[in-house]
Amino acid sequence: MDYKELRSIDVSKYTEKKNGLTYLSWSYAVDQLLLADPKAYWFYSEPKVWADNTVMVFCTVVSNEVARTAQLPVMDYKNKAISNPDSWAVNTAMQRCLAKAIALHGIGLYIYNGEDVPPDLGEDFKMDAATQQEPKVISDRKSTRLNSSHRCISYAVFCL
Repeated sequence: MDYKELRSIDVSKYTEKKNGLTYLSWSYAVDQLLLADPKAYWFYSEPKVWADNTVMVFCTVVSNEVARTAQLPVMDYKNKAISNPDSWAVNTAMQRCLAKAIALHGIGLYIYNGEDVPPDLGEDFKMDAATQQEPKVISDRKSTRLNSSHRCISYAVFCL
């Protein structure tokens, strides 16, 4: 399946809401990816430790001979980067980063729409899920993100 076909996969039946945010378990993302491309695989690069002892993890997913890499800070339940994270927190971030890298191939990518909109705009941009057309402005600032370091992104998307 190509990107256009992967992005048309509806994962909304696998999502759940917590604290006003939409989450999709990483296991559903992996399942949908492998159903679409049984030869898909992924690997993790060496985490980067910043001067404040926070950590960034990296995951590359290869599907249909295309590699896409995502990065994600190790975060707590408030989506704040953790200094000196333990192995559980790093593992959780790695799984969330896997989900994010899968989304870069199209599966569930629509959940991220608007994550890069500055919060001071007071509005969110979200792709029209029905038509998959250009973003529309909506006034609801609820997060529908998979995961990211953005303050409004759900921390447990594709959670363990």
